Amino acid sequence: MALVGRRDGRNFGYGRQLSYAGPQALKDLFDGGHYGTVKAHSDRWQAFVRWCRSENGPGFNDARQIDRQTLLDYAGHLRLQVDQGELTIATAQNRLSSVNRTMAALRGDHYVKVPSPSKALGTQRSTVRTTNPQGQDHEQMIRIVNALREKHPRVAAIAQLARATGMRLREAILANLQRLHREAERLGRINIQDGTKGGRSGAYAPRWITATKNVRGALLAARNASPTGSNNLLAQDESYRTFLQQTVKPTREILHLHDLKGFHELRAAYACERYKQLTGYAAPINDSTCFQENREPDLTARQQISL
Repeated sequence: MALVGRRDGRNFGYGRQLSYAGPQALKDLFDGGHYGTVKAHSDRWQAFVRWCRSENGPGFNDARQIDRQTLLDYAGHLRLQVDQGELTIATAQNRLSSVNRTMAALRGDHYVKVPSPSKALGTQRSTVRTTNPQGQDHEQMIRIVNALREKHPRVAAIAQLARATGMRLREAILANLQRLHREAERLGRINIQDGTKGGRSGAYAPRWITATKNVRGALLAARNASPTGSNNLLAQDESYRTFLQQTVKPTREILHLHDLKGFHELRAAYACERYKQLTGYAAPINDSTCFQENREPDLTARQQISL
């Protein structure tokens, strides 16, 4: 356990420094797991600590001094940064949400928090894409896959799966390739289940994808790249975290050299291609003039893709 003193002590028993106490409380909250979540919350907590220590901050170094007004003052600081173009709305909301979560971990209750980060910031984030997804050009994808395959065949397989099926990075890494192959052969479609987000309808909501030629090719490449004795892209003695850090992360430079920001762009590119297959028209992000008069085909396609 990371608790180093009495719960009613400085920083609720998590040490003398605010910067140290937050991450330790988060590790306790998540019982030593969920490394990525703890890391994300901890990084955002450090931004809050820097504000606390700044000239404009309250100067606190003990979480017991932090009250709801402190958090509202921090929200005002974040809102100013958004107005000045220094932060995006999403980043500001994430920072405020992480402070809420970390304070709950430190205190052991939810009495000190900002109930609605979006309202406190006075602005609403938008998830509507405003730029064309990269990776829509098939010639570009061939170049990316070839460049990755030379040194990192498993990462090349991730790129192929993401582009052909719309899988997220985690889904592509943890996909049960043997099951997907059997489904493609017997049913002509595959059900993406491994590594999925929980979401509103649960992690095991059916997500069927037609096993097109491209999907079958991506599955074959992934099976060929899969380590011996494994059903996915991880070796039997390899953790997901280790694979991300030691294998996937170093390849991002290759992606950037080929004008691809990240693997999630390929998921968006898949959605655009699927939209055109369903409607016969380019996706709205590529051609905003389509379906201005008749929205029914557009809405039907969006609903099907969202499933």
